[in-house]
Amino acid sequence: MKRHPLTFAAVGALLIAVSAPAAVFAQKPGGILRIPHGDSPASMSTHEEATRSTATPMMGVFNNLVLFDQHVPQNTVGSIVPDLAVTWSWDEDKTALTFHLRQDVRWHDGRPFTPKDVKCTWDLLTGKSSEKLRVNPRKSWYRNLEEVTVDSDNQVTFHLKRPQPFFTALLASGASPVYPCHVPPAQMRQHPIGTGPFKFVEYKPNESIRLTRNPDYWKPGRPYLDGVEYTIIPNLSTRMLAFTAGKVDMTFPYGVSIPLLKEVKSQAPQAICETTVATGSRTLILNQRAPPFDNSELRRAIVLALDRKPFIDILSEGQGKIGGVMLPPPEGVWGMPPEILQTYPGYAADAQQNRQEARTIMERLGYGPGKRLAVTVSTRNSPEYRDPAVILIGQLREIYIDGQLDAIDTAIWFPKVIRRDYTVGLTVTETALDDPDQLFYENYVCGAERNYTGYCNPQLDQMIDRQSMEADEYKRRALVWEVERKLAEDRVRPIIFYTRLSTCWQPWVKGFTIMVNSLFNGWRMEDVWLDK
Repeated sequence: MKRHPLTFAAVGALLIAVSAPAAVFAQKPGGILRIPHGDSPASMSTHEEATRSTATPMMGVFNNLVLFDQHVPQNTVGSIVPDLAVTWSWDEDKTALTFHLRQDVRWHDGRPFTPKDVKCTWDLLTGKSSEKLRVNPRKSWYRNLEEVTVDSDNQVTFHLKRPQPFFTALLASGASPVYPCHVPPAQMRQHPIGTGPFKFVEYKPNESIRLTRNPDYWKPGRPYLDGVEYTIIPNLSTRMLAFTAGKVDMTFPYGVSIPLLKEVKSQAPQAICETTVATGSRTLILNQRAPPFDNSELRRAIVLALDRKPFIDILSEGQGKIGGVMLPPPEGVWGMPPEILQTYPGYAADAQQNRQEARTIMERLGYGPGKRLAVTVSTRNSPEYRDPAVILIGQLREIYIDGQLDAIDTAIWFPKVIRRDYTVGLTVTETALDDPDQLFYENYVCGAERNYTGYCNPQLDQMIDRQSMEADEYKRRALVWEVERKLAEDRVRPIIFYTRLSTCWQPWVKGFTIMVNSLFNGWRMEDVWLDK
């Protein structure tokens, strides 16, 4: 089994805070874990949905080949553990990754799990299957994957076009479950079948998502819970009231802002809350193919209008962070420290000076106090999107742009931006894992489905490939920062800020560890139990 442990001194303190495995406690089996959910996902198919609205509740339904240890707060390649795969190894050329699989696993409908299910899943993701996904937000993760072969009744091999030493990190994400061959994608959207600790029961839009214990789970004694229920409560205040009144056991993950945290602690002092920098950056997107935003000077003026500090002061009471594409340290493994970030274009200059330059550009383009540009600012209809979008609209007014907010329901937000059916937008870059291959290939390479702005630069694609092939983590980090500089110079999807968010749970919730560098990867829930 090949490992590439990351040894960053800056994150050592985080790794020390590893939660002890639930096995050291006297677990009480039974009980339903109740969690409020903010909105209604488009479907229950993890591979077809871009946000954690689906990935969070569905992670307990499935298994991966490999998985980030659910009791280690910071995800690294060194914290990857077996799941459906028992062992894995690379060939000499580092282009063939072989997995030896468990043989005691069954799908929730009783059918045996086989290596063909692994092949079917990645054939589906790469578009080689006769079955097709309705949307495929993570197809670009596997652009380096040539094929998956079934070698025997307990072995599969992933064949890569070139070396990609950190490929296992993609497979360990909560967004990378194995799907069954015998269940078509249409059924997986409505009634998914997995091998995980919980079986899917039902999804009622605007009401609930319900899971029940899998009594035949291949891990003996797991899960402890009888089930998990997500009650859909769109109103944030109502969700918080449900938690402080003890009607639910947890808040929705990373759903408590710094101002709200004060209310939670005053009304429910017994609550256990952990706060971390949220991995999804608040990001400006400009449709480069939609006039007048096909004009690079107009785009430059909008980027110059950004003043990041008010976003942080207003939305996280000064506790957020300014960062690049990769999550800033110490939570982030690959992000650059502030002293380096400040040397990148757009991060160190005076905001008022930038805005004056932006107004000069706008006036040169024919705009001014007497001729203002009216735009629609699109965003997802969720507080973590809407609130910064309102601040963005206020800042655009400073350079003769009048924005009108267009809040889009979660179910249609991703299809809308993937079609580039917008002009100006604010998004949260949903980060399934803290690894450059995921961020870069999903959002910035030519032709990626989540390349919302239409930016395409073959030179950048080559730079991204170079960092992907580098096995030495320190050399790779330097290459990653070169990519970050190029993105900043070309003003591609400017990162506005990273906020700080909390997750709270009642003291009777045991065996749970919050992840500090991924929104997606900590929701298997097989070790969680209720001390009631």
